[in-house]
Amino acid sequence: MAQKYEPKIVALICTYCTYTAADMAGSMRLQYAPNVLVVKLLCTGKVDVIYLLEIFRAGADAVMVSGCEVGDCHFLEGNLRAKERVAHAQALLDEAGLGGGRLEMFHIGASDAPQWAEAVKMMTRRALEMGPNPLRAQRPLAEAAALEEPRA
Repeated sequence: MAQKYEPKIVALICTYCTYTAADMAGSMRLQYAPNVLVVKLLCTGKVDVIYLLEIFRAGADAVMVSGCEVGDCHFLEGNLRAKERVAHAQALLDEAGLGGGRLEMFHIGASDAPQWAEAVKMMTRRALEMGPNPLRAQRPLAEAAALEEPRA
């Protein structure tokens, strides 16, 4: 019997806005897929194209980058730099044949917990539509296991 495809989604989120919204979503018990690995960054301005591409090389099916709302970045323009880098990485993913749609930038304010939950749902649907990352099948099992959930 074939195993059901559960997409692996990595979310790179800023400390000041999106992380607060994600934490609030949990407190509010908003429902969304639990298949998102959250990586908290001081600012999404720290995101670099090579980091984004390496996440896909490691086998992630989709990546979300989410920072402060436009004009509200705690580091002035970090989220705008991240937006440019995400757009560049999307073009590279399209060029490589993986699909730029596997990567998306969001601007989610600290009080927007429902918007965070909806963004996760959207990326989960998109990952399900696009199917597994083809790079995951080409990787040795030991390397791919790094993205697997720990078993209790």
